[in-house]
Amino acid sequence: MKLSAFGEKLSAGAGILSLMDDLGTALAEGGKIMMGGGNPGHIPEIQTVMAERLRTLTDDEQLLRRLIGTYDPPRGEGEFLQALASLLRREYGWDLTEENICLTNGSQGAFFLLFNVLAGTTGNGGKRKILLPMAPEYIGYADLGLVDDFFVSVRPRIEMIGDHFFKYRVDFEGITITDEIGALCVSRPTNPTGNVLTDDEIARLARLAEENEIPFIIDNAYGVPFPGMIYTEATPVWNENLILCMSLSKFGLPAVRTGIVIAGKEMIRLLSGVNAVVNLAPGSFGAMLTTEIIRSGEIIRLSREVIKPFYQHKMQRALTCLQECFKGIAYKVHVPEGAMFLWLWFPGLPLSGRQLYERLKKRGVVVVSGDYFFPGLAPGWRHTDECLRITYSQEEEAVRRGIHIIAEELRAILA
Repeated sequence: MKLSAFGEKLSAGAGILSLMDDLGTALAEGGKIMMGGGNPGHIPEIQTVMAERLRTLTDDEQLLRRLIGTYDPPRGEGEFLQALASLLRREYGWDLTEENICLTNGSQGAFFLLFNVLAGTTGNGGKRKILLPMAPEYIGYADLGLVDDFFVSVRPRIEMIGDHFFKYRVDFEGITITDEIGALCVSRPTNPTGNVLTDDEIARLARLAEENEIPFIIDNAYGVPFPGMIYTEATPVWNENLILCMSLSKFGLPAVRTGIVIAGKEMIRLLSGVNAVVNLAPGSFGAMLTTEIIRSGEIIRLSREVIKPFYQHKMQRALTCLQECFKGIAYKVHVPEGAMFLWLWFPGLPLSGRQLYERLKKRGVVVVSGDYFFPGLAPGWRHTDECLRITYSQEEEAVRRGIHIIAEELRAILA
């Protein structure tokens, strides 16, 4: 079978494909400790609320018809857009309306559309790239560009904290914005590290973008107002030059595939047009399931009082277990300020992260090798091969067993 350049690119060994394939295979086989993927934990209170909302929708003939039998407009379900715009005006004072919001079939789909609208081959034969001001960054970005050499990323400054903690900081002196740069993009909290860029770092990046007349994209999949998985101080921000991407996945609804883009009206009109071409319309399910809890503000209460404490408790338990199991091992962990991951660094690791990943998989522990998270970074930095991402979102006993096996394997390697 002969493939186009598009087909060849998307059929190559993408990191996100490897991750999702591993997850699916491991779940089908059973008996594996799932510490690699980003699947959220199952929170009983959230599932109870969603079950009640689903019953309301299915018990009402008109609502059911809208849910399964009617196309939404390309921007998404109108009542959801109005409810969310109202919530954001009320909570943060942002000057926006429903015309500033567009839904997509998952946030991964939103980034595919946004990145390729803003970067790639231009009409005059030139080329534009997405600048990631600080790597490591989300594994799912790496293969979204439709052309090669799609990203430029910058090594962070590393701040050591105590014996076993560190934090990445944006190296502003390392950032160069040329005519080739089509947009800046960061995730906050950062997947994979749990880093939360400070308000000052966000403000400086926003100024850089505005001065260079390019958009600044913030991936807010784990942030506020929902799901609210931030364990440090961080002020939500939005303006007309900023593209804020949100999701319902980490609120506990990964299967509904609902991405949310908040941007200037011109960008939303453009994105809606692309949505119409690619999807006709985004799905209604996630939007209709959550409209009422967004309208009432209940989604914020659930995020603050249920979701955030749920993951923060899991993070603290995982850290305690890590510190107990890793005694005597040369390791460092990024300060976990948000999301649901621990980013582990093993300075001087005598094999690569992928080799460690393969050894752990044979022992029934599925993690993610850190080297996948550095798209667009010039080769040669050994640090990229010394890191692993693990998630603590699953059952506590499984996480504990997984950490114990990782420690055992590291001791065997280092011996």
